[in-house]
Amino acid sequence: MEYTQVTKQMIDFQKTSFSNWYETIALIQDQAVSAVDMALDQSPWIPEEGRKAVQSWMGAYKEERGRFKSYVDEGFSGIEKFMTESRKTAPTKAKKQEG
Repeated sequence: MEYTQVTKQMIDFQKTSFSNWYETIALIQDQAVSAVDMALDQSPWIPEEGRKAVQSWMGAYKEERGRFKSYVDEGFSGIEKFMTESRKTAPTKAKKQEG
């Protein structure tokens, strides 16, 4: 098996693993946001400034989560581009001449 093909399969596996991990984390964080929103709605003693601060914090969390994913996706794209270019420029092995 060709090394570039094995490397591509490894990268694809890592990309899929990251994607699954990210979706799981996003789901957990979104559930936490829902729980906090529900807790804030049921707590009339929390002042409006406190509610806004918590909501701002949750928004920043979600924004940074998206930014992190975009950085990782850019990294995977760069690796895939490099692999594609290196495959095009790699010298082909000459067949051994008999005789």
